[in-house]
Amino acid sequence: MKQGIHPENYRLVVFQDMSNGTSFLSKTTAPSKENIKWEDGKEYPLIKLEISNTSHPFFTGKMKLVDTAGRVDKFNTRYKDHVGKKKEKEKEKEKGEEIE
Repeated sequence: MKQGIHPENYRLVVFQDMSNGTSFLSKTTAPSKENIKWEDGKEYPLIKLEISNTSHPFFTGKMKLVDTAGRVDKFNTRYKDHVGKKKEKEKEKEKGEEIE
């Protein structure tokens, strides 16, 4: 490894998966504003995750939609008009073919 390019401030941090509540202790340099009391009775910084290996479909083998930020709803409302216009054009095209 090159000297002087890697951070030296690694510390123990609790990562908590917000979709299923699973927590694990690991080292990181990521900043955190919250603390949590861990199983060993000590307090550690807390980093909240939207998804981890305990809830990701690749690792669990289950297809589960995790939408904590409403991204699917935002997408559907944003492109609702576009999809509707496309369907209308397809219907008009089918009607035109029926007449001929």
